[in-house]
Amino acid sequence: MKWESVNPAPGVYDWTAADALIANAEANGQVVRGHTLLWHNQLPTWLTEGNYSAEELRAILENHVKTVVSHFAGDIYQWDAVNEIFDDNGVLRETIFSQAYEELGLPGEQYIADVFRWAHEADPEALLFYNDYNLEFTGAKSNAAYDFVQDLLAAGVPIQGVGFQGHLDTQYGFPDLQNNLQRFADLGLEVSLTEVDIRTFVTQKKNGEYTNTPADPAEAAEQIDWWARTLEACLAVEACNSYTVWGVSDANSWIPGWFTGQGAGLLYDEHNNPKPQYNALREVLRNAV
Repeated sequence: MKWESVNPAPGVYDWTAADALIANAEANGQVVRGHTLLWHNQLPTWLTEGNYSAEELRAILENHVKTVVSHFAGDIYQWDAVNEIFDDNGVLRETIFSQAYEELGLPGEQYIADVFRWAHEADPEALLFYNDYNLEFTGAKSNAAYDFVQDLLAAGVPIQGVGFQGHLDTQYGFPDLQNNLQRFADLGLEVSLTEVDIRTFVTQKKNGEYTNTPADPAEAAEQIDWWARTLEACLAVEACNSYTVWGVSDANSWIPGWFTGQGAGLLYDEHNNPKPQYNALREVLRNAV
């Protein structure tokens, strides 16, 4: 549902893959999380390379949000309305839209509030989330996000939740996840874990090819424990209403292509067999009943 996928050319929308996903979910009694209405990555080249004025860019953004949300109205439980708006230092990212708003004499960050307003107008029943990574740790980024979300709420922006992506790495230690989920929930928001995977360093073959076998058995055990702890943290916070894994098996994970030498981040191995992590989550859910 990213912009480049559903809107590959000006005025041209391709709903085929997204509609098939929704049909599959409905056939299996599942709800769907929409990802994402706006992200600074994976925008179509016609948009990023087009010679549009500031007024045109704002109009394009409004039309895109309303068109997409209207098409899926009634089928989406939660939308990641805006995705990854802060850098790791807690600074709002500069985008083609923040630049356009500034050219119009408006605050650069106002486009974010507008996306929420336009999405809510198109489907008042969908829950609208701001979604980002590294919110799990208390620090510059999560603190900046916390302050910004309060500003949105004070301005009457229809934001209903915050998504914690949950891309964790054993080398950095387990975050104070429950506390961060709770402090955003205490603002009256729903919270979710939206893109969970837990990566670690993996072994390498003699030919240089990386495997999906953790290099350190202790960190392999840590991965299993962390999967359980992420779900336990969500279950411990009443407002944490969904838990989404970012992929199915290590055979087609995004991790090795992005983090050299790391992998083994998902619940199924490269042969699509469930790993101990999978059973750890099942045990957490059994104990929560």
